[in-house]
Amino acid sequence: MWWFQQGLSFLPSALVIWTSAAFIFSYITAVTLHHIDPALPYISDTGTLAPEKCLFGAMLNIAAVLCVATIYVRYKQVHALSPEENVIIKLNKAGLVLGILSCLGLAVVANFQKTALFAAHVSGAVLTFGMGSLYMFVQTILSYQMQPKIHGKQVFWIRLLLVIWCGVSAFSSILHCTM
Repeated sequence: MWWFQQGLSFLPSALVIWTSAAFIFSYITAVTLHHIDPALPYISDTGTLAPEKCLFGAMLNIAAVLCVATIYVRYKQVHALSPEENVIIKLNKAGLVLGILSCLGLAVVANFQKTALFAAHVSGAVLTFGMGSLYMFVQTILSYQMQPKIHGKQVFWIRLLLVIWCGVSAFSSILHCTM
């Protein structure tokens, strides 16, 4: 175990749990106050009116910080496992930048409701999902590059299936926003 990972293995789980809680709590609040129709609203609709927009924004800001921390730990992990390989170093740096841009987009989505500043909200969503998809793609390539010595084949294939699913979802979301 490396110094930067000790005690940080909870970050990915905390990120997923916290982000899910942000969506669930803002949804419950919006439904309870009759601000949205409970039947499959857009996530952004659950964070449009007060008080749920405050909860939505604050919790997603914390999620963005957790996401940056998770991405940085992954960056340091790959760096420690492959310190001399030029291709992996470049991909790892690209992944770090893409991941941080995705987190920045999440913070923009959290702080600019779609009813207040629609262009900023959609730009943040595109940044989050677009850069997030590219980040996942880079991590998939890194898994492929590192699989002979570090990752097993199953890690690569799982990431490949997830990045395809994420890419299709992000593409369909962008198409839906532009129509």
